[in-house]
Amino acid sequence: MTEAMIRKKAGMATVKDMPLLQDGPPPGGFAPVRFARRIPNTGPSALAIFLTAFGAFSWGMYQVGVGNKKRRVIKEEKYAARRAILPMLQAEEDERFVKEWNKYLEEEARIMKDVPGWKVGESVYNSGKWMPPATGELRPDVW
Repeated sequence: MTEAMIRKKAGMATVKDMPLLQDGPPPGGFAPVRFARRIPNTGPSALAIFLTAFGAFSWGMYQVGVGNKKRRVIKEEKYAARRAILPMLQAEEDERFVKEWNKYLEEEARIMKDVPGWKVGESVYNSGKWMPPATGELRPDVW
């Protein structure tokens, strides 16, 4: 069956020929649409946020200062301990140096025994100023 037979009219139907069926609002109407800008008044104020941030920063800087004082005390204690032990360490180094120097002089005397006029331990430089060796070992190439 075609549409023309159902309507009992020949040809196609137009919109004007069709029955009106339109959706309408529900009974009582639609709820109102909120379109106004509504910013909530909840949350801390700008002053409260600023004071909180300032307080946190101040507390943090106070803690940095306390830490600096502790670190300074520990550092001073470490330096005091080093100053207290320094004479003993220097004495040990001087003892080691004398032993090494004596070994060096014995080796020099053994090597230069055939050179006439050689004085063991005498400096070949004429500065008149004695300088200890800069390295921990005396003449490492000899040993």
